[in-house]
Amino acid sequence: MRITMNRARRTAVAVVAAAALPLSLAACSSDDDSDDQNESSESSGSDDGAADEDGGTDEAPPEEDASGDMAAEPFGPACAAVPSDGAGSFDGMAQDPVATAASNNPELSTLVSAVEAAGLGDTLNSTENLTVFAPVNAAFAEIPEEDLNGLLADPDALGGVLTYHVVGERLAPEDLTQGSFETLQGETVTVSGEGESWQVNEASVVCGNVQTANATVYLIDGVLMPQG
Repeated sequence: MRITMNRARRTAVAVVAAAALPLSLAACSSDDDSDDQNESSESSGSDDGAADEDGGTDEAPPEEDASGDMAAEPFGPACAAVPSDGAGSFDGMAQDPVATAASNNPELSTLVSAVEAAGLGDTLNSTENLTVFAPVNAAFAEIPEEDLNGLLADPDALGGVLTYHVVGERLAPEDLTQGSFETLQGETVTVSGEGESWQVNEASVVCGNVQTANATVYLIDGVLMPQG
Protein backbone atom coordinates (compact mmCIF):
# COMPACT_ATOMS: atom_id res chain seq x y z
CA MET A 1 0.00 0.00 0.00
CA ARG A 2 2.80 2.40 0.91
CA ILE A 3 4.64 1.46 -2.26
CA THR A 4 1.57 2.24 -4.30
CA MET A 5 1.11 5.64 -2.63
CA ASN A 6 4.78 6.58 -3.13
CA ARG A 7 4.54 5.66 -6.76
CA ALA A 8 1.43 7.80 -7.10
CA ARG A 9 3.16 10.81 -5.55
CA ARG A 10 6.17 10.43 -7.87
CA THR A 11 3.86 10.21 -10.86
CA ALA A 12 1.99 13.39 -9.84
CA VAL A 13 5.24 15.34 -9.37
CA ALA A 14 6.46 14.23 -12.78
CA VAL A 15 3.21 15.30 -14.41
CA VAL A 16 3.34 18.75 -12.76
CA ALA A 17 7.00 19.23 -13.78
CA ALA A 18 6.25 18.24 -17.36
CA ALA A 19 3.38 20.69 -17.52
CA ALA A 20 5.47 23.56 -16.13
CA LEU A 21 8.42 23.04 -18.47
CA PRO A 22 6.82 24.53 -21.67
CA LEU A 23 5.70 27.61 -19.71
CA SER A 24 9.24 28.16 -18.42
CA LEU A 25 10.71 27.77 -21.89
CA ALA A 26 8.18 30.21 -23.35
CA ALA A 27 9.02 32.82 -20.72
CA CYS A 28 12.73 32.52 -21.44
CA SER A 29 12.10 32.84 -25.17
CA SER A 30 10.01 35.99 -24.61
CA ASP A 31 12.76 37.57 -22.49
CA ASP A 32 15.38 36.78 -25.13
CA ASP A 33 13.26 38.31 -27.91
CA SER A 34 12.69 41.45 -25.83
CA ASP A 35 16.43 41.83 -25.20
CA ASP A 36 17.15 41.40 -28.91
CA GLN A 37 14.57 44.02 -29.83
CA ASN A 38 15.97 46.48 -27.29
CA GLU A 39 19.50 45.99 -28.63
CA SER A 40 18.27 46.45 -32.20
CA SER A 41 16.39 49.62 -31.23
CA GLU A 42 19.44 51.06 -29.48
CA SER A 43 21.63 50.24 -32.47
CA SER A 44 19.15 51.84 -34.86
CA GLY A 45 18.87 54.95 -32.69
CA SER A 46 22.65 55.25 -32.62
CA ASP A 47 22.84 55.05 -36.40
CA ASP A 48 20.06 57.64 -36.82
CA GLY A 49 21.82 60.00 -34.45
CA ALA A 50 25.07 59.64 -36.38
CA ALA A 51 23.25 60.31 -39.65
CA ASP A 52 21.58 63.40 -38.19
CA GLU A 53 24.90 64.61 -36.83
CA ASP A 54 26.59 64.18 -40.19
CA GLY A 55 23.71 65.78 -42.03
CA GLY A 56 23.76 68.78 -39.68
CA THR A 57 27.31 69.71 -40.68
CA ASP A 58 26.56 70.09 -44.39
CA GLU A 59 26.37 73.71 -45.60
CA ALA A 60 25.68 75.07 -49.08
CA PRO A 61 28.85 76.49 -50.67
CA PRO A 62 28.88 80.27 -51.29
CA GLU A 63 27.86 81.36 -54.76
CA GLU A 64 30.78 81.89 -57.13
CA ASP A 65 31.07 83.27 -60.63
CA ALA A 66 32.53 81.37 -63.60
CA SER A 67 36.09 82.41 -62.71
CA GLY A 68 35.80 80.96 -59.20
CA ASP A 69 35.75 84.37 -57.52
CA MET A 70 32.95 85.51 -55.28
CA ALA A 71 30.27 87.13 -57.40
CA ALA A 72 30.30 90.93 -56.91
CA GLU A 73 27.11 92.97 -56.80
CA PRO A 74 26.42 96.25 -58.61
CA PHE A 75 26.89 99.27 -56.35
CA GLY A 76 25.97 102.94 -56.24
CA PRO A 77 22.93 105.16 -55.58
CA ALA A 78 21.52 104.98 -59.12
CA CYS A 79 21.31 101.19 -58.97
CA ALA A 80 17.99 101.63 -57.16
CA ALA A 81 16.47 103.01 -60.39
CA VAL A 82 17.28 99.83 -62.34
CA PRO A 83 14.19 97.60 -62.78
CA SER A 84 14.02 94.65 -60.39
CA ASP A 85 13.03 92.19 -63.12
CA GLY A 86 12.72 91.87 -66.87
CA ALA A 87 15.22 92.56 -69.65
CA GLY A 88 16.30 95.88 -68.10
CA SER A 89 17.10 94.38 -64.70
CA PHE A 90 20.62 93.39 -63.66
CA ASP A 91 19.85 89.73 -64.35
CA GLY A 92 18.27 90.58 -67.68
CA MET A 93 21.15 92.81 -68.82
CA ALA A 94 23.62 90.04 -68.01
CA GLN A 95 22.03 87.90 -70.72
CA ASP A 96 22.48 90.39 -73.60
CA PRO A 97 25.46 92.07 -75.30
CA VAL A 98 26.09 95.59 -74.11
CA ALA A 99 24.26 97.72 -76.71
CA THR A 100 21.18 95.51 -76.49
CA ALA A 101 21.36 95.44 -72.69
CA ALA A 102 21.59 99.25 -72.56
CA SER A 103 18.53 99.57 -74.80
CA ASN A 104 16.51 97.73 -72.14
CA ASN A 105 17.60 100.08 -69.35
CA PRO A 106 15.43 103.23 -69.11
CA GLU A 107 18.30 105.21 -67.54
CA LEU A 108 20.37 104.85 -70.73
CA SER A 109 17.85 105.74 -73.44
CA THR A 110 19.72 108.88 -74.60
CA LEU A 111 23.00 106.97 -74.80
CA VAL A 112 21.31 104.27 -76.85
CA SER A 113 19.99 106.92 -79.29
CA ALA A 114 23.52 108.28 -79.63
CA VAL A 115 24.97 104.81 -80.26
CA GLU A 116 22.38 104.21 -82.96
CA ALA A 117 23.08 107.60 -84.58
CA ALA A 118 26.81 106.77 -84.68
CA GLY A 119 26.19 103.28 -86.09
CA LEU A 120 28.11 101.62 -83.24
CA GLY A 121 25.50 99.15 -82.01
CA ASP A 122 26.77 96.12 -83.90
CA THR A 123 30.39 96.90 -83.03
CA LEU A 124 29.67 97.12 -79.33
CA ASN A 125 27.55 93.99 -79.37
CA SER A 126 30.09 91.86 -81.24
CA THR A 127 33.30 92.93 -79.44
CA GLU A 128 34.34 90.76 -76.50
CA ASN A 129 35.57 91.96 -73.11
CA LEU A 130 34.74 95.65 -72.89
CA THR A 131 34.27 98.18 -70.14
CA VAL A 132 31.74 100.90 -70.87
CA PHE A 133 31.46 104.12 -68.88
CA ALA A 134 27.84 104.82 -69.71
CA PRO A 135 26.40 108.34 -69.18
CA VAL A 136 22.87 108.27 -67.79
CA ASN A 137 20.12 110.42 -69.29
CA ALA A 138 20.70 113.23 -66.77
CA ALA A 139 24.33 113.49 -67.94
CA PHE A 140 23.26 114.26 -71.51
CA ALA A 141 20.69 116.75 -70.19
CA GLU A 142 23.59 118.83 -68.86
CA ILE A 143 24.83 119.46 -72.42
CA PRO A 144 23.22 122.52 -74.07
CA GLU A 145 20.51 121.31 -76.44
CA GLU A 146 22.09 123.02 -79.48
CA ASP A 147 25.46 121.39 -78.82
CA LEU A 148 23.89 117.99 -78.24
CA ASN A 149 21.84 118.17 -81.43
CA GLY A 150 24.93 119.20 -83.38
CA LEU A 151 26.87 116.24 -81.95
CA LEU A 152 24.09 113.80 -82.77
CA ALA A 153 24.05 115.11 -86.36
CA ASP A 154 27.80 114.45 -86.85
CA PRO A 155 28.39 110.65 -86.82
CA ASP A 156 32.19 110.96 -86.93
CA ALA A 157 32.42 113.37 -83.99
CA LEU A 158 29.77 111.42 -82.13
CA GLY A 159 31.61 108.16 -82.70
CA GLY A 160 34.79 109.68 -81.25
CA VAL A 161 32.97 110.82 -78.12
CA LEU A 162 31.24 107.48 -77.61
CA THR A 163 34.34 105.31 -78.13
CA TYR A 164 36.11 107.54 -75.59
CA HIS A 165 33.75 105.92 -73.06
CA VAL A 166 34.86 102.38 -73.94
CA VAL A 167 37.94 100.44 -72.75
CA GLY A 168 38.99 97.27 -74.58
CA GLU A 169 39.07 95.04 -71.49
CA ARG A 170 36.72 94.12 -68.68
CA LEU A 171 37.54 96.05 -65.53
CA ALA A 172 36.31 94.76 -62.19
CA PRO A 173 36.11 97.34 -59.36
CA GLU A 174 39.47 96.22 -57.99
CA ASP A 175 41.06 96.84 -61.42
CA LEU A 176 40.07 100.51 -61.37
CA THR A 177 42.92 101.26 -58.97
CA GLN A 178 45.30 101.04 -61.94
CA GLY A 179 44.16 104.61 -62.57
CA SER A 180 44.61 105.18 -66.32
CA PHE A 181 43.07 103.29 -69.21
CA GLU A 182 43.34 103.61 -72.97
CA THR A 183 39.98 103.87 -74.70
CA LEU A 184 38.88 102.64 -78.11
CA GLN A 185 39.06 106.26 -79.24
CA GLY A 186 42.80 106.24 -78.53
CA GLU A 187 43.05 108.68 -75.62
CA THR A 188 43.07 107.68 -71.96
CA VAL A 189 40.56 108.16 -69.16
CA THR A 190 41.65 108.62 -65.56
CA VAL A 191 39.89 106.73 -62.78
CA SER A 192 40.32 107.53 -59.11
CA GLY A 193 38.64 106.51 -55.87
CA GLU A 194 38.16 103.43 -53.72
CA GLY A 195 35.54 101.05 -52.43
CA GLU A 196 32.24 102.06 -54.02
CA SER A 197 33.19 105.69 -54.70
CA TRP A 198 34.86 106.32 -58.08
CA GLN A 199 35.51 109.21 -60.46
CA VAL A 200 36.09 108.83 -64.21
CA ASN A 201 37.76 112.08 -65.30
CA GLU A 202 35.30 114.57 -63.76
CA ALA A 203 32.26 112.26 -63.72
CA SER A 204 31.15 110.09 -60.80
CA VAL A 205 30.16 106.44 -60.99
CA VAL A 206 26.52 106.26 -59.88
CA CYS A 207 25.96 102.55 -60.49
CA GLY A 208 29.01 100.37 -61.03
CA ASN A 209 29.90 96.80 -61.88
CA VAL A 210 26.82 96.11 -64.00
CA GLN A 211 27.38 92.96 -66.05
CA THR A 212 26.31 92.30 -69.63
CA ALA A 213 27.16 89.31 -71.82
CA ASN A 214 30.31 90.95 -73.19
CA ALA A 215 31.02 94.02 -71.04
CA THR A 216 31.18 95.48 -67.56
CA VAL A 217 29.27 98.76 -67.35
CA TYR A 218 29.75 101.71 -65.00
CA LEU A 219 26.92 104.23 -65.18
CA ILE A 220 28.29 107.77 -64.77
CA ASP A 221 26.72 111.19 -64.20
CA GLY A 222 28.66 113.08 -66.88
CA VAL A 223 29.55 112.83 -70.58
CA LEU A 224 33.30 112.37 -71.12
CA MET A 225 34.83 114.58 -73.79
CA PRO A 226 38.13 113.65 -75.47
CA GLN A 227 40.81 116.33 -75.57
CA GLY A 228 41.90 115.82 -79.16
